[in-house]
Amino acid sequence: MEIYPPPLRELINELKRLPGIGPRSAERIAFHLLSGDRSAARRLAGAVVEAVEKIGYCRRCFNFTERDLCSICSDPGRNGRTICVVEQPTDIIAIEKTHGFGGLYHVISGKISPLDGIESGDLKIPQLIERVKREKPAEIILATSSDVEGEATSLFIARELRGHVAKISRIAHGIPVGSSLNFADEITLARAMEGRREF
Repeated sequence: MEIYPPPLRELINELKRLPGIGPRSAERIAFHLLSGDRSAARRLAGAVVEAVEKIGYCRRCFNFTERDLCSICSDPGRNGRTICVVEQPTDIIAIEKTHGFGGLYHVISGKISPLDGIESGDLKIPQLIERVKREKPAEIILATSSDVEGEATSLFIARELRGHVAKISRIAHGIPVGSSLNFADEITLARAMEGRREF
């Protein structure tokens, strides 16, 4: 015997597809939506539909936007001579919160992972190479993850861009602020030493 009515079962199944939402969390969210203020659930559904229908990708950097160019690419105050390469639009948000970067971005939409069947052509790397040739920036900053796939992606991009840009740099990886050295692994410590800067 089926415990849930079909529409509720479908709602739970769709919620389980979201990152970080397991079966129990999906049930709790579904029950909350149905037990609480139904108008709040309709507003949530409307917001999801509106975002899906109106939000697309910037034609220049592939950030989320509802216009042709995102707010960063269309900002004349940004430094167009520096492009920071990131994996996802969420990485842009993280960097922007630091208020320490005034250049432009390029979202490659993932990282190279042959085991998962993701090659360079599956990402926005060819578009990055064409953009660099067209815009001729002074520096490319590679801000991909520090895992094996992120490192491989950065190495691939650096190799492809050699000769097309004067400077290619990689963000430093190392010891998080507020942590102790004795809890860091060897690779993290090595990267922290490589990324050191002068006082």
